[in-house]
Amino acid sequence: MTITARELNRATLSRQLLLDRAPLPVPEGVRRVVALQAQDPASPYLALWNRLTDFAPAALDAAFTGGSVVKATLMRITLHAVHAEDYPAFRTAMQPTLYASRLGSRFAVAGLTPADAEELVPELLAFARRPRTSAEMQAWAEERLGAEKKDGAWWGLKGYAPLHHAPTGATWTFGHRPAFVAAGTGTVPAGRAVDPEALRTLILRYLAGFGPASVADVAQFAMVRRAPVRAALHALDGAVEQLRGPDGDTLFDLPGASRPPADTPAPPRLMAMWDSVLLAYADRGRVIPPAYRPLVIRRNGDVLPTLLVDGHVAGVWRPVPGGIEATAFHPLSPAAWEGLASEARSLTALLAPREPAVYSRYHHWWSKLPEAGTRLL
Repeated sequence: MTITARELNRATLSRQLLLDRAPLPVPEGVRRVVALQAQDPASPYLALWNRLTDFAPAALDAAFTGGSVVKATLMRITLHAVHAEDYPAFRTAMQPTLYASRLGSRFAVAGLTPADAEELVPELLAFARRPRTSAEMQAWAEERLGAEKKDGAWWGLKGYAPLHHAPTGATWTFGHRPAFVAAGTGTVPAGRAVDPEALRTLILRYLAGFGPASVADVAQFAMVRRAPVRAALHALDGAVEQLRGPDGDTLFDLPGASRPPADTPAPPRLMAMWDSVLLAYADRGRVIPPAYRPLVIRRNGDVLPTLLVDGHVAGVWRPVPGGIEATAFHPLSPAAWEGLASEARSLTALLAPREPAVYSRYHHWWSKLPEAGTRLL
């Protein structure tokens, strides 16, 4: 079976609840879309506002503080918000990547080895049974290892150890100065071997939320090696099916998963910074036109808040005094502008009690964008 580029786009939007907002409780909404990028504290909130009917930010506050949704270093070694029940398998599947990236050269410069990490992690988690600030964690590392090793040790351990970000009571539950608490997931993984069951769970959850997808897409999403992903997909056999993608690539998907027709309407959306739908694929062309990718994904990794029109990135947005400034990279129809204006009114109301000028620290990127159509919505 062959799937067209437009059908692939609509399948992605459907899985990510971007064709129609869904009437789901926050924890179930997070589970449905698998993982929300959480590098900026506001982004999970804006991601759910785009996806859930009548989303109330207080509901995500409650999910974070109650522990049904957790924030941690996971896929692509970046911060994500995930359902608490998904965290153990996701973290275990990430073990080889976290081991290689966080216990490597920078850790070694501090005079530490992976064996030292395996010894230190249980002690660190015992110290973090209650929330600890970064300063407290660094003080622990200094007391344990000495001043010359503390920075390298904490840099490696804060990404490698199974730690959650602890709610700090800031505007979006978490501030830009994090606190950490032990995940409490039982036995701590060790070494760099692949856990087949955890990887299988991650792949199946990924396909449910982002499929159809290639081996390269799955590997990109989690930043895991392609060889174990390929082996896991082929071992799944009847649990997944194969499709031929628009470029002839082999794609994998769950049998019976949603794949709407190519002509399914896709309403406009104002996407959060780093929204997962923009980053979950090796081939990001299913959502981002190739010419626009360098405009919205900057070289340092910042991913600007985007306009989604007819299912594809069409520009960027930012709050300004008086509303939302939308910059389109190509001419949009009156209906598209009307739809974006409606979304902007809803977003302005969402932001007003919390952070009307959300993402303002990133406004310097706008001076580097090409001249384009800009409107105040």
